[in-house]
Amino acid sequence: MPPLILPLACAFVATLAAPLTGENSYGPIPGQTPLYNDYRGISAPFPAGKVTGPTLPTASGPPGPEDYLWQNLVAAEWTILAFYQHAVELFNISSFTSLGLPITTYGRIVEIRDNEAGHLNIFYREISNTSTKPGPCEYDFGFEHPLDPEFFLGEQVFIELSSISFLSGLVNQAVSPTSRSALVVVGSVETRHNAWALTNSWGIDPFDGPADAAYPWPEQILGLTTRFIKNGSCPVANPAYPYPNQEKPAMSFITTVSSGHPGEAIQFTFPGHEPKWKHGKEYYAVFVHAINNITVPFDPKTGMSTVPAEFDSNRGLIYALIVDQPGAPCLESMLAGPLTLLQQPAALTTVIGGI
Repeated sequence: MPPLILPLACAFVATLAAPLTGENSYGPIPGQTPLYNDYRGISAPFPAGKVTGPTLPTASGPPGPEDYLWQNLVAAEWTILAFYQHAVELFNISSFTSLGLPITTYGRIVEIRDNEAGHLNIFYREISNTSTKPGPCEYDFGFEHPLDPEFFLGEQVFIELSSISFLSGLVNQAVSPTSRSALVVVGSVETRHNAWALTNSWGIDPFDGPADAAYPWPEQILGLTTRFIKNGSCPVANPAYPYPNQEKPAMSFITTVSSGHPGEAIQFTFPGHEPKWKHGKEYYAVFVHAINNITVPFDPKTGMSTVPAEFDSNRGLIYALIVDQPGAPCLESMLAGPLTLLQQPAALTTVIGGI
């Protein structure tokens, strides 16, 4: 009996209008080329090296309804690709075997780099021709010496978990079902990257629990990646990133007081500038983990609060923010944050600090 081939839904067929040649005007098509799976060169695959600046609109008209979403993701993905590319260039097989890690570690990092280039290509081609496609900036990831692979491995967990958070958050902003699907399937790849990092590099349980952290304002998570961008290094023609900018005062915490795990007291600080506290008003710390958030008291005089003991320990990450209304019901209630408290590996929160 011949195989049964069912017709695709009309809406899905519309997304496959490009010829299935493995390459089009935007270069190799992810999913139709081995480039983003098994290329092992030092130089990054397309679009890195080929696209060195912003691509200006080639058509007139209003921007596409999702262009700002994809522009945000392209800017973030340039950062993530640069993160892995810097590691590929700086390290080698012995950088990781010297830490007692498997000989396959460096090769897997190269493979993740290739995946990230494919993600960038996917996001890049989703921006309509009436909008600017962002180009790369210059970056500083904090590991510059060949003997820094352990620091890279720590930041890798932050990068991957942040990617999962902002991709899942942006699903609510996507207009079309196909865009929502694209965000979900790319997020699933980031999840596998993180699961590999936890098992291979840290030798721990790779499962984050029943759900990753669902944060309500994904632009703020995207904004956390700007810490890696060198000031003034982005092309002038690049769109604003992140857009809309929902920047709030940054938070950190004193690692000699707490490791940022459930049940511990925590003392927050506000590098840069502290929120303006009103005398007699109550303030709260909201901690977001999985699909829940828990509100606890916050003392603005001492910066003290408590990480909720109810959260499962050593799982995924916890986001902390300071608010003037329990539960952070709206953006206007948020006064500072978010602060990322990495939960696994347990030592990472104090090694890297709150991010």
